Amino acid sequence: MKVLLTGAGGFLGRYVQANLTERGIETVAIGRSTPDPAQAVDLLNPADIERGVARAGATHLLHLAWDVSPGEYWHSTVNLRWVESTLRLVEAFCKHGGRKVVIAGSCAEYAGTDSLSQEDATPLVPATLYGVAKDATRRLVAATCLHYGAAWAWGRIYLPYGAGEHPQRLIPSLIGALTGARPPFGVNGNACRDFIHAADVASALVSLTQDQAQGAYNICSGEAVQIAAVVRQLAGLLGADPAAILDRATARPGEPAVVAGEDRKLRDLGWAPAFSLVAGLQKTLGDTGIKVST
Repeated sequence: MKVLLTGAGGFLGRYVQANLTERGIETVAIGRSTPDPAQAVDLLNPADIERGVARAGATHLLHLAWDVSPGEYWHSTVNLRWVESTLRLVEAFCKHGGRKVVIAGSCAEYAGTDSLSQEDATPLVPATLYGVAKDATRRLVAATCLHYGAAWAWGRIYLPYGAGEHPQRLIPSLIGALTGARPPFGVNGNACRDFIHAADVASALVSLTQDQAQGAYNICSGEAVQIAAVVRQLAGLLGADPAAILDRATARPGEPAVVAGEDRKLRDLGWAPAFSLVAGLQKTLGDTGIKVST
């Protein structure tokens, strides 16, 4: 097996690259930012895509690259360019003899729900342009792979966290507020979310390269945890007062009460998360050089 990896320079991509290396899987990473400058490819440039795929000669594609700039990507029309780019990439890969396509999707493809989302039961009614773009990409990728006789798997990723995450996302923002590095802010404390450490996301995505993995899979912890509970856990690890955050907690109309998924299909492949939420938060703090309170 030889994997063509996109998005290796991103938050999740670095964990996926490390996981592939640990397993001894030959990997070619392409994109504008790669460990090997010779593999630099602009994935929004059709000619670059064709050249990068042909040069790689890979049997498996693991596609993570997408624009997820915090505060912008939910409704950005750049999502439309990534739909087109992904389809060009998949078609080029299939034409050059690629056997298996694995792509990072999103829990944003689901409709809002008050329970754990199930791959084959929960409606796909995304509320954002990003979610619509991901859902449309999945459908088109499935049809393209069917046309060329390639296998495919789609990983709907929930809320990843870990060292290297963008500082504007929730977990780094909470760490900053609880350590005094940024002003405290309010959260929707009663909302339940499914947090999963980036290393577990990486191992799940690599697991989807297995021959028996076909179709859509939730990449999640399988647990819906109140955001208030996450604040308390982080505060305990940091020896901080959670009231600085929780006293500002407010309900946010329009936000789903639960964003969490079942992980039964993924576990049926033999995958299991290595980190509980507490262990994952401890690792995140340690990996970023922050002392954990004992």
